[in-house]
Amino acid sequence: MIKLGNAPCSWGVFYSTGNTITAEGYLDAVARAGYRVTELGPLGFLGEDPVWIADALATRGLELAGAAHVHTLADPATAGGLTESLHRIGRLLGALGSRDLILMDESEWYPETAEGLVDAAGWQVAMTMIRDADRLMREEYGVRLHLHPHVGTCIEREAQIDRMLEETEVSLCFDTGHHAFWDQDVLAYMDRVWDRIGFMHLKNVDPVVRARVLAGQLGVNRSFAEGVMSPLREGAVDIAAVMRLLIARHYDGYAIVEQDPAEDAALSPDALARSNLDYLTAITDRAEQQQ
Repeated sequence: MIKLGNAPCSWGVFYSTGNTITAEGYLDAVARAGYRVTELGPLGFLGEDPVWIADALATRGLELAGAAHVHTLADPATAGGLTESLHRIGRLLGALGSRDLILMDESEWYPETAEGLVDAAGWQVAMTMIRDADRLMREEYGVRLHLHPHVGTCIEREAQIDRMLEETEVSLCFDTGHHAFWDQDVLAYMDRVWDRIGFMHLKNVDPVVRARVLAGQLGVNRSFAEGVMSPLREGAVDIAAVMRLLIARHYDGYAIVEQDPAEDAALSPDALARSNLDYLTAITDRAEQQQ
């Protein structure tokens, strides 16, 4: 069964502090939009009191789909910081009865002139961090780690994802928007690595903004502010086909909408969240009726 959810990033929450919406405000908004599943968001955004979080989720009828954590994977100086964060997340997820953690590389760490570029040593550092994180979460907390390829990092293109999957045993959090960002075939790749996909993120890509990136006219990080991640019903990815594939393959897990807000978005985060859910629900209802 596909469990549709949303995440704090759809309301512009990328860090634990400095946000325009509070933890309570976010939980109210995501529930009001009709979702029954949410990710935890950046470590600390909802606090680290499992009793408070559990009560806040329960009173709004929300299920926790795990957590997502961003880290500079190719910087060996940050290994200790990652371990500390993983223990905090593991304890929190354990107390909340949640068993999924998404790990992704930090795109902001890379200079604009070398986005996503690492040398051989940097790659090995990243792989070691991923393997160590996977082992720690499994053995100490019973949590499954899902690596999320992310644009502007050292794991974003298919050859890099393939290599990462070969060199680790980690599950894959497949993000439709990040994969399509570089004009890669979402459906074909999902089919090829199906057995490694353990978690889904649903995004779409504005082909006009993407074309500016591909032509070297717009930087990766700036493209998000300019709306490269479009509403699900409007972009280059055939989201309906993605959902049909998930249903046909009997995908039993989370599919989380992440609607990165553009600076000049025509709709508010609340309206976008509702629109995306209505679109997905209509697709899944039709596909399930045809089964």
